[in-house]
Amino acid sequence: MHSTPTQAVVLAGGQGSRLRPYTDDRPKPMVEIPGTGTPIIGHQLSWLAAEGVTHAVVSCGHLAEVLQEWLRTADLPLEVTTVVESEPLGRGGGLKYAAAHLPSPDEAWYATNGDIWTRFSLREMAAFHTERDALATLALARPRIPWGAVETDTFGHVTDFIEAPPSPFLINAGVYVFSADFTAFLPDLGDHERTTFPHLARERRLAGFPLPQGAYWRAIDTAKDLTEAAKELAAQRA
Repeated sequence: MHSTPTQAVVLAGGQGSRLRPYTDDRPKPMVEIPGTGTPIIGHQLSWLAAEGVTHAVVSCGHLAEVLQEWLRTADLPLEVTTVVESEPLGRGGGLKYAAAHLPSPDEAWYATNGDIWTRFSLREMAAFHTERDALATLALARPRIPWGAVETDTFGHVTDFIEAPPSPFLINAGVYVFSADFTAFLPDLGDHERTTFPHLARERRLAGFPLPQGAYWRAIDTAKDLTEAAKELAAQRA
């Protein structure tokens, strides 16, 4: 039986090499969004709490002690448990290891990558998941292409230039709803996106939830992403 999750896993173990020098002394989720004074994970935990999550398991890795210290001293809106892999388990193995520390293993749960800054209704995504009787549901985003696009007619004349158009393809947005039984399908070691997800897709047990029109979503991978996120935040406030 499905229900709206009240527990979540945040995968926060990445090194964030493309965000250096910001990640020289802190893990990627601890990088602050300019103009907010709050690290990425702080925004994530606030969003999860606002969507009804009462307990989050944060999977730490690179510079884990920095993240753990911030979590210990921050005024958090929900209960947080941290776990650290003693050896690299891969994305799927790390997700399974973190899920083993959820307070209610027989209930559904959310998961999110630690470098995602987004806002949309997780409750709506959970309802979508339930309606399709899925074992796992992925949020799907349509990011903007970071280059200008050129349109041409059938003869080859250039007809228009479009700055940073939306991608024609949907991508995995790094936010998930998982039924309780999903954990058993995860590998102990390795990448679930190359094993578990293709298997579930063939069995039609994997669903994709397109982010609602106008929903904010950005993966923070580079310094440019931080700059763009700050601009978008300033535009929202204006």
